[in-house]
Amino acid sequence: MSSSVRSTRSARAVLGASVLALTLLGTSACGPDNSSADTAAAAGAPALGLPANLDDLKKWKFEDWEKWAKDYALPAATKGFWTLEKLLQAKPNEPIEPPAPQPAGTQAPAQPSAPGPSTPAAGSKPPAGQPTQPGHPTTPAAATTPAAPKPSNTQQPASQAPAPPKQPAQPPSQAPAQPTQAPAQPSQPAQPPAQPGQPPAQPADNGNDPLPKTVNAQPLQHPYTKLAVHGKLFADEPGAGAAGGGLGRSQCSATVVADPAHPGKSNLVWTAGHCVHQGKGGSFYSNISFIPAFNSNAAMSGGKQADESQYAPFGIWGATQAVTSPQWKAEGGKTGDAATHYDFAVIRVKPADGAKSLEETVGGAVPVWFNAPRDQLSVTEYGYPAAPPFDGMELNRCESGKPGRLSYEPTRPPMLVIGCTMTGGSSGGGWLAVKDGKPALVSNVSVGKHTGDPMYQAGPYLDDVAAGAYDFLSKKG
Repeated sequence: MSSSVRSTRSARAVLGASVLALTLLGTSACGPDNSSADTAAAAGAPALGLPANLDDLKKWKFEDWEKWAKDYALPAATKGFWTLEKLLQAKPNEPIEPPAPQPAGTQAPAQPSAPGPSTPAAGSKPPAGQPTQPGHPTTPAAATTPAAPKPSNTQQPASQAPAPPKQPAQPPSQAPAQPTQAPAQPSQPAQPPAQPGQPPAQPADNGNDPLPKTVNAQPLQHPYTKLAVHGKLFADEPGAGAAGGGLGRSQCSATVVADPAHPGKSNLVWTAGHCVHQGKGGSFYSNISFIPAFNSNAAMSGGKQADESQYAPFGIWGATQAVTSPQWKAEGGKTGDAATHYDFAVIRVKPADGAKSLEETVGGAVPVWFNAPRDQLSVTEYGYPAAPPFDGMELNRCESGKPGRLSYEPTRPPMLVIGCTMTGGSSGGGWLAVKDGKPALVSNVSVGKHTGDPMYQAGPYLDDVAAGAYDFLSKKG
């Protein structure tokens, strides 16, 4: 998913270095100690100890990340902090809105049909293709005529994280479903990579494909026991707390991911950067907590009340560490821009009383696929949309198929964009694709447009910067 943001985001793949040479601060450097505060200030960026050339960031080793990420340690929320009352107070953390001006290029992303928040106003009639009841969306639209309803898909076995199914009763080892609408047409071929020391050549279309068609979110069948890698993330805005009367509380979506340094015993969770950090000039949120398989047994569906053991079947896990991209911390803001290309975060949660790890508790964790070949991806998004017409109580998914490209800064890897009607609260939700017959996380919800046609969401392309942050937090545990 800034204050307005929260109020209204086959063979084993080898990590390769994608091309990114954006000069942020004006001089070259190899690590965080080589940055110049004066240069940073002159460039209008905070002196966060970043390398002058962000391409150098991909070369950072563990020691470099440790020198930079000085605030990765977080005070965990006290046991019992997230009461039912506080959970219900938390407002949906909105996916970041697309900017008013279109990105330059021959195929620029469409903009909202009207200015203002991306969430429909209370009482307003949803646009064509928009779900009409909380937790019970209609089927995806084909062109402008709604298709006949289709049932929710069956769930996957608990032995692994859920692979996006193609149709009811399809085995999870198969590839996920293709989109109900035709994917965006391929764009012009990318230009050759830049030579060392030179900025990358900008793609002829500025990194943008035609926007995808709207795909309606579908609620998952209860219980969510076999989908427990997905959950809700709650947090307090810095400086809010009790003084803010709960108005600073927010909710996002998140996914349990594997921990390379602790195989089979991961306590890592993936989400959006804007779900845990304010961005430029800000700080980390407080009381960040993750509830896997929230409302698995439908105890709170339809406005019902329930106790913690019912809506949090695997407990409430407080975050003790967090890291997001240097780009988000230095540049993150209220609308889609260069910073959203790196709007991701990894958090570590604490097992209760030294008990089993999060992965052992929920029965699985999803590996992260960095530098994934775009033409091999067929994406299924998972999340808990909480802004109208949804109510935040149901786990939904969008079987969106092949993602397109969306770019706000041609020198950075284009974001992935898919059609999906999920609203606020889905920020940070995991995007899964099949790798070697199993699901892997390839992105998360960052940007979202939820009015007009098409409705879509965009997430960061996870390159070596994301891999570096992930590796750092894995080794810190």
